[in-house]
Amino acid sequence: MILGLVSVCAPLGDTCLSRGMTTLPAISMDHPATLIAAVFTPWVALGIALLIGFFASYLTALSWADLTYVLPATAFGNVIVALLARFWLQEPISLQRWAGIVLITVGVGFVAQGPSLTERPAASESEAAELDSEERSFTQSIESAIKEEQVR
Repeated sequence: MILGLVSVCAPLGDTCLSRGMTTLPAISMDHPATLIAAVFTPWVALGIALLIGFFASYLTALSWADLTYVLPATAFGNVIVALLARFWLQEPISLQRWAGIVLITVGVGFVAQGPSLTERPAASESEAAELDSEERSFTQSIESAIKEEQVR
């Protein structure tokens, strides 16, 4: 279900962004106010919300599966983007692009055959204690930097 959300939220978000941006005049980095204003248009805002949903589901998927499984599994979104672009945004798609999308989809099929998580040997108690100590040290340094910044 999470991979499904990843595969649907990203293409829908990108398509909404495209739809919203085509209704606006060209944006230049010389005029950042126009970029900020674009964020608040309905289609762009919806696209951003969907991409936030994509990112949250992507992070969730990465928490329980390997990147080498999650990233290719999200490639099916290319098919969804192509279909949305062709039939909703009325964009022409060349035969070469369709062929590329088919190749990506076939490649994803090969990757999906493997395990979603690589088995790793369990860490010994000393290794686990060392990792825990490093994590505590890192957390303490972050907390100390935050406190210093708050004092300023």
